[in-house]
Amino acid sequence: MLCYPKNFEGSITVLGEKGTVKIGGIAINKIEKWEFEDYDDDDRIIEESNYQPANVYGLGHLPYYKNVTDTLSGKTEPQTDGRDGRKSLEIIKAIYLSAKSGRKIPLPLE
Repeated sequence: MLCYPKNFEGSITVLGEKGTVKIGGIAINKIEKWEFEDYDDDDRIIEESNYQPANVYGLGHLPYYKNVTDTLSGKTEPQTDGRDGRKSLEIIKAIYLSAKSGRKIPLPLE
């Protein structure tokens, strides 16, 4: 990401005991690997999740920025708040705690 002369790609890979997922592409827009020990009927719709964005920034940034500016100018209410951000951080913290301890970490954290 953020390399000369343009973004190369970004990816997120989750390696698990019973499966592996890699989401990649230039805008994290393509499921490159979806493999699990057990089949689930929803697995067949994974290919439908891939898309080609109009630009490297995908489709999410402009509506987000518009909501921020509209909220700051008093035209609307924020679509997300600190509680939403805290949930994301809580999940990340639980992942780290689980990796460190080797056990399942229940949410919400205490």
